[in-house]
Amino acid sequence: MKWSGKYQVAGGIIAGLAATELSLRLAFGLGNPVLIQADSESGYRFQPNQKVWRFGRTIKYNQYSQRSDTIAPQKPPGTLRILMTGDSVLNGGNVTDQPRTITELFEDKLSASGGEAEVLNASAGSWGIGNQLGYLQKFGTFGSDAVIIQIGTHDLLQPTSTRDAVGSIYFPNQRPILAMQEAWTRYAWPRIAGKLKVNSPKSEIPAASIEPNQQFEENMQHLKEIVTLVRDQQTHVFVLFTPNRADLLPSYQVLVYKAEFFDRLSDWQVPVVDSHAVWSTEPTGTVETYFRDIVHLSETGNQAVADLLYRQLCSSKQLPAMIFHDCQCLLELDSGSLKLNIVSLM
Repeated sequence: MKWSGKYQVAGGIIAGLAATELSLRLAFGLGNPVLIQADSESGYRFQPNQKVWRFGRTIKYNQYSQRSDTIAPQKPPGTLRILMTGDSVLNGGNVTDQPRTITELFEDKLSASGGEAEVLNASAGSWGIGNQLGYLQKFGTFGSDAVIIQIGTHDLLQPTSTRDAVGSIYFPNQRPILAMQEAWTRYAWPRIAGKLKVNSPKSEIPAASIEPNQQFEENMQHLKEIVTLVRDQQTHVFVLFTPNRADLLPSYQVLVYKAEFFDRLSDWQVPVVDSHAVWSTEPTGTVETYFRDIVHLSETGNQAVADLLYRQLCSSKQLPAMIFHDCQCLLELDSGSLKLNIVSLM
């Protein structure tokens, strides 16, 4: 009877663990993370052809590691194709459902205007401007009509991320054996360690090894190379500038390197969509809904960016007119920066 009781306890423990494992997989998608691979040009990118369900959201990557549907290598006739590159702000991460990413929402806006449109999402967490350059050097622009480079406040001084991050808890290159293993190592322990201030996981962004001014100049050189590469392929190039939460809340902040950054864009005649400036005119309560943490946007914020991109790219008249039946717009260049103003006919 004593041994029988021990077997029952052991059986109960095993059954409990099995139930926990199954619940974590079915309810949260744990044990099946999105996988990363090292890349000689971009440092790292998402492994191609993935479709993962996590935390009630769908995450898909196509054959070119883009968070987009599978695409034809050559742009289909009569289709407006826009390629966007960026970091985790553009990507959206595990907590953003595929249809609620910036690129999908922007594509919906374009398609609703009466034409065929594709907006491609080449992005990864902690990518710097140098990583975006590496991706474009490897794959090109896919025959896109325009390329939009998403650059955030933190990107101006961020070093190019390296392949050293691949295989870490946040950038896995293979699936864990157990969902419980991932729940502990990726989610539970980092939060516990952070509160206890012991052995908390380090940032995946490499530490700066040079002075801020030097890093800024290095990043501007990377961006200039992107502009040259894109224009060499007879493609229009734009910049989307996204702020951190602290740049707007509790009040608008004048950013140290922003003016110089915009001066460079003006010199290169690169139009910029400046969500930092636009959102500074909106009510604080509205802006608060745009962020889910100190850097990343909520789905509401993604929609706000998609709406802004649509209005301002429509206004530039640099994209095929067949897409834009409902606006007529003007591109103005002043001595300080490029401004895109809308003349609505709606």
